[in-house]
Amino acid sequence: MEVFSNLTKHDTVVAIEEKILPGSLVFDSLNPFPGYYHETPTNVRPIYLYLVLDKQYTLERVLRASQSIAKEYNWDLDAGKGYMSIGSEFLNVIRVRHLPELDLVGKIQEAYINHNINFLMNKKLKGKLQVEVKISKFLMLEEIGEGVYINPKEPSFGYIEIPKYLHREAFAKVSMDVKYNWDGSEYDAASGSFYNNGKLSEVVRILSNKNNANYLLKIRQLYLDKIR
Repeated sequence: MEVFSNLTKHDTVVAIEEKILPGSLVFDSLNPFPGYYHETPTNVRPIYLYLVLDKQYTLERVLRASQSIAKEYNWDLDAGKGYMSIGSEFLNVIRVRHLPELDLVGKIQEAYINHNINFLMNKKLKGKLQVEVKISKFLMLEEIGEGVYINPKEPSFGYIEIPKYLHREAFAKVSMDVKYNWDGSEYDAASGSFYNNGKLSEVVRILSNKNNANYLLKIRQLYLDKIR
């Protein structure tokens, strides 16, 4: 099933200065999945970038531009519209992932500008920054058990339904309680939701290379046990 999804996560980012549009602000994610420790330490860190926009653009406009750019340049462009909070600072961003190389960043920015989506210029933010990010995008999901789903294109991304929305502090507490009672392999959890067939479902995104129906059902049951 195809769903419209929202995901809220915390990240550590740093501004990059090379291979980008001069004067623009682009953040590199240093730790996109802080709760997940790869079992093979030699794995290359995935490229997750946040391109900071000059203003808020509608999701429709960003999606239309992203699809056109992917077609025009024959890129497998995975882009989502997002919002980034850095303390009291609020930024509009496009989150881009799975880039084969950083050399494409400036070209992608130029392509968005050609579609009248522009970037914040001449703003500097130095050092490692702790941020909260909310990303909106469409996902294709497959239900593999009661209330559990995977992305069939990327099965390491799983989703478990929970019965109610948890604000930031409650989500952190429940997720910590679940991990204290979990004896399986490591995973990263993030708060999310998706809209499908006229219904908004609250979910937890689970990143793990162990994702399957049994694995996700066990984690879901722990969340159900800990949510009050």
